[in-house]
Amino acid sequence: MGLTLSTAAKQDQNLFANWKTRPKPSFSPHSHNSANQREKRMGTSVQVTPLSGVYNENPLCYLLSIDGFNILVDCGWNDLFDPNLLQPLSRVSSTIDAVLLSHSDTIHLGALPYAMKQLGLSAPVYATEPVYRLGLLTMYDHYLSRKQVSDFDLFTLDDIDTAFQTITRLTYSQNYHLPGKGEGIVIAPHVAGHLLGGTVWKITKDGEDVIYAVDFNHRKERHLNGTVLESFVRPAVLITDAYNALNNQLPTRQRDKKFEDTILRTLRGDGNVLVPVDTAGRVLEILLILEQLWVQNHLSYPIFFLTYVASSTIDYVKSFLEWMSDSIAKSFEHTRDNAFLLKHVSLLLNKNDLENVPDGPKIVLVSMASLEYGFSHDLFVEWATDMKNLVFFTERGQFGTLARMLQADPPPKAVKVTMRKRVPLVGEELRAYEEEQNRIKEEAVKASLTKEEDLKASHGSDANLGDPMVVDSNNAHASSDVTGPHSGGHRDTLIDGFVPPSTSVAPMFPFFENSSEWDDFGEVINPDDYVIKEEDMDQSSMHLETGDWRTIGRIFEDKFSSTEKVDLDGKLDENSANLLLDSKPSKVVSNELTVQVKCSLVYMDFEGRSDGRSMKSVLAHVAPLKLVLVHGSAEATEHLKQHCTRHVCPHVYAPQIEETIDVTSDLCAYKVQLSERLMSNVLFKKASIITWCSLQLGDYEIAWVDAEAGKTENDMLSVLPISTPPPPHKSVFVGDLKLADFKQFLASKGIPVEFSGGALRCGEFVTLRKIGDATQKGTQQVVIEGPLTEEYYKIREHLYSQFYLV
Repeated sequence: MGLTLSTAAKQDQNLFANWKTRPKPSFSPHSHNSANQREKRMGTSVQVTPLSGVYNENPLCYLLSIDGFNILVDCGWNDLFDPNLLQPLSRVSSTIDAVLLSHSDTIHLGALPYAMKQLGLSAPVYATEPVYRLGLLTMYDHYLSRKQVSDFDLFTLDDIDTAFQTITRLTYSQNYHLPGKGEGIVIAPHVAGHLLGGTVWKITKDGEDVIYAVDFNHRKERHLNGTVLESFVRPAVLITDAYNALNNQLPTRQRDKKFEDTILRTLRGDGNVLVPVDTAGRVLEILLILEQLWVQNHLSYPIFFLTYVASSTIDYVKSFLEWMSDSIAKSFEHTRDNAFLLKHVSLLLNKNDLENVPDGPKIVLVSMASLEYGFSHDLFVEWATDMKNLVFFTERGQFGTLARMLQADPPPKAVKVTMRKRVPLVGEELRAYEEEQNRIKEEAVKASLTKEEDLKASHGSDANLGDPMVVDSNNAHASSDVTGPHSGGHRDTLIDGFVPPSTSVAPMFPFFENSSEWDDFGEVINPDDYVIKEEDMDQSSMHLETGDWRTIGRIFEDKFSSTEKVDLDGKLDENSANLLLDSKPSKVVSNELTVQVKCSLVYMDFEGRSDGRSMKSVLAHVAPLKLVLVHGSAEATEHLKQHCTRHVCPHVYAPQIEETIDVTSDLCAYKVQLSERLMSNVLFKKASIITWCSLQLGDYEIAWVDAEAGKTENDMLSVLPISTPPPPHKSVFVGDLKLADFKQFLASKGIPVEFSGGALRCGEFVTLRKIGDATQKGTQQVVIEGPLTEEYYKIREHLYSQFYLV
């Protein structure tokens, strides 16, 4: 029996090899069928259950079960914060073992605080550092915007902090082994593009990969690299979205030129430009585009970035250069210039700051992108009636929002909006509020006294002893008689909180002996006690110049609730903190308006997602064994499903909400023990990336083994050396040749080389080409043609060097 085995630990004497193959292997006559049946099993069990975000553009939330370990991938909510969307999640939240977050916006993580507070979600959460930091600021911004115009009570700042404190932060390509119930499962975040820290999750169990890749972008942008999704070949399962399946994008230069012309036309026409954006996501790319445009054209129009957490967002982003594009990193290495030291953008924390700006044309980037509430809603109402102004959308609005309605039916038109604002209580309302608060406090005091009395009564005859501060009047007189004139007027001292035990002869204070260890040099210390923890450093770095808002937040009460305390943890801007720490009682007033929308409205795709053509190309290159489509309109989902069924893989699924699909691998898995006698004669070769016979093995060592399989005493399937000389076998070339890389390699060797008609012309007479179906990995062959000259053999030798020969 000829086998190609792989292992990463050939020196381990207790070595086991997981060996997977599609057809059942034929063993030598020495093998035992009963043992084969006992050792045979199907691949890793994988089930996918969508909880939100299939056949529509609702937030993303999916349950992935791997061998009974439940992983929640993304936990999104929309800007409307509709609890009805979370009903499927509420039914399974208590069974979730881990949570993976892919991006820092609300549609990927917005429901995390609510789920942990109200739905019983208590699993550990994993994300990259930017997703953690920027996601936290995004949730702060949404909470503050909501709280300013409503009695928002779905979650609080404390709930946000509590939820994000459970996040374990990982770096790109870091393999993290899940503990406990998840033992054997390895998760690793990889570059997705789209947003800073955006993640393609690779989840591995028993050598099979499950890839979760939604909202990825193959294009390299100003502040982000493109996704590495194409580096994964033939995973067992790929979960991806159909959001952009029907959309095709303009080339980047053409889009940016159109953006420039539209913006400058409005500004030169004495109009204002309103750009509704997210809090800390795609707005970063827009800021860099505007900075570059202003520098190149020497423009002086003011640019403002207005959110409750604007300065904190930019401060954090300045420290995330290693997560950004190669060009930004190299620029910083050579010139020490930080791309986000914005020279033409002013950061504003409150709409009042904008009102103090002199009149004139300007650009304002403002959250929220949905126009449902917040600064963007108020500015839209003010600016929409002027024909000179422009509302520039850089992303599609969420369904059911004002932004989506305007994009679907552009102006001129009349729009009904509700204006809300929070005002302080005055007059009778203020007095009624204060009376109510006093009544609540009195009831709380009475309840406390009643509870204390009940506690004393429960002690029976020992009530006075139980509380030394309670002195019996009858005993007091007796005590004075006992002391007498010789006592000098001294009496027993009663210490509050000290209860003498009934068995003690005299009152004694607690004594704890210091049992420190000592050696010849003095007391033994623990070095860990003197290490500054990363969390402490983070908190110290986040304290604002104006003061420690964490301490202040614990002293003052939230202006919106008399009982709710806030813990700002130094993560908010000064103005945002002042908003919360204002303890004046207030109320929300609202009125409906009809706005005549006369301004211009333009939508241009700056979402940072791959378009339909690029998605299809990437999926064909990855060529998963099974494909699951989520998040996209019904039309887009069906279109991509049909395309992938014909051109990518035959097993394509598009499940409905709460429909569980089984995407367990069809491969058969065997556990084989290699005997020490066999291992001692095996010659391993190092291989970095192996893509042979449609199998990706990763960073392993490989060898060809001629052996016999048989059952050992412990019923383990064992591979032993064969008793007769092994038959010869054809050489196997292991590797994946890319013609573009081979072209560079030959050029470095001084051989003239160029592409011609899809083939590689090497030297004067030799031609190299690939034949076969490029979409089916492992089926292509490399053909080298030319006369048998010295040049031919030299190029063939270079070609062989690109493979591993076993």
